[in-house]
Amino acid sequence: MESAKRIIYNTFAQYFKSILTTVLALYSTRLVLNALGVSDYGIYQLVAGVVAMLGFVTNALVITTQRYISYYYGENNPQKVTSVFINSLFIHLIFGFALIIILYLLKGVIFNYWLKIDSTRFETAEFVYIMTIIMLFISIVIAPFKAMFIARENIVFISIVEIFDSILKLALAIWLTSTTTDKLMFYSVMMVAIQILNLLIFAVYSLHKFEECTLRLSRNTINKEYIKLLCGFAGWTTYGMGTIVVRNQGIAIMLNHFFGTVINAAYGLAFQVYGAISFVSTSILNAMNPQIMKAEGSNNRTKMMKLAEKESLYSVTLLLLIAIPFIIEMPNILNIWLDNDVPEYTVMFCDFILIAFLLDQLTYGLNTIMQALGTIKTYILLMYTPKLLSLALVWLLLSWNYTPSAVMWLYLIIELIVSIMRLPYLRHMVGLSISQYIRNVFVPIIPLTFALCIVCMAISQADISQYRFLLTTFAAIIVGIITIWFVIFHKEERTYTRNFISKLFHKC
Repeated sequence: MESAKRIIYNTFAQYFKSILTTVLALYSTRLVLNALGVSDYGIYQLVAGVVAMLGFVTNALVITTQRYISYYYGENNPQKVTSVFINSLFIHLIFGFALIIILYLLKGVIFNYWLKIDSTRFETAEFVYIMTIIMLFISIVIAPFKAMFIARENIVFISIVEIFDSILKLALAIWLTSTTTDKLMFYSVMMVAIQILNLLIFAVYSLHKFEECTLRLSRNTINKEYIKLLCGFAGWTTYGMGTIVVRNQGIAIMLNHFFGTVINAAYGLAFQVYGAISFVSTSILNAMNPQIMKAEGSNNRTKMMKLAEKESLYSVTLLLLIAIPFIIEMPNILNIWLDNDVPEYTVMFCDFILIAFLLDQLTYGLNTIMQALGTIKTYILLMYTPKLLSLALVWLLLSWNYTPSAVMWLYLIIELIVSIMRLPYLRHMVGLSISQYIRNVFVPIIPLTFALCIVCMAISQADISQYRFLLTTFAAIIVGIITIWFVIFHKEERTYTRNFISKLFHKC
């Protein structure tokens, strides 16, 4: 299958999966919030969030493994692919076990000095902490198998598994409303069970389907050079992703310190909305990243640069179609989702986080270029350290009695600065033409943004019904598609799209 067609198929599969899982996840969250109550839900978000701070390691390891597998596929070297997978699996197992021991030993420090939890729920919170550690270990072990699927561009299977995962979590949420046991403890145990099932599905299928996947861990297959290579790349990727997670969770802990657990519910719900919408970016990244890595592996840097440019453009374009109507209709959407029980500050958190995400995605394709090149140390330090250092400013703002909105303004400004910084750095590293990037990525997005804002704001003024946001979103998608066709797409892209749709309908 040619690369362009594979990208379209994989993006479509991820898009369909994400829409379905988003609907299921949002409804599941509503049921879980109602079943647990705001306080217990805040406890779960806070405790699970502390452990989830280290969940970024899983993503870093997936990116690392997928990068080298895709790169060696580009070199047409399956033997190296097998070596990367085996040594990656070994690293994941060792790291996972070490992490479990460290986190368990830190339990007393975290609960006695870091977190502010009501004494009546202290033991339950500790139990949730243990369950979350187990979930983290399982997600780490899943990582090399999932990386293989992404590198092989078998996104359809990942989408099917994730849909199944969402259905199980919805069933759990429904079950939670009727159980008579401690709901928070029951919920955490069942979340672990779902994670174990995910591991079995990914492992069994990949070992059966992909020749490069094997469990033959021995002295002959474990290679110090590959371990050093993978750990070096993973280390800096972990640092980069870690700064984001530590920043986000650090803000949550500071908000908890100054305002209590109720505001953690609002902050956690905002990131639920972010996770529900960020599927657009994930769809594009999973579809295009392997192609970018393979292009660099085959020494086709021109193709790599062009794909990375398209990745940024398509990611922001598709995000705007959903993010703008959501931002404008956020109070209405949250009231429906949470049955008019919306914690204070939730709307504000949602709006700031989504806008910051859009700004980051404007140049995120350049981040993929650096991953493909493999020389990421200086890049990571320059682009991610400011996000970590912003925590000191957050503490000062809250200590000076500033409101949470001031914290989110700081969050937004840092994301904008980092996004812009990628342009001169890539110019220095690979000769990126900043003017060409602005012309090809920034300029086409401007009319699309204005068109969507005008349409959505006009409809939002009408007192139609409780579900007005559906009309707003539908109108945004229609106007967006028209604008994309005439402004975003070039002539060859319109021609390819016509042919693709024609063939698709012909097959149906």
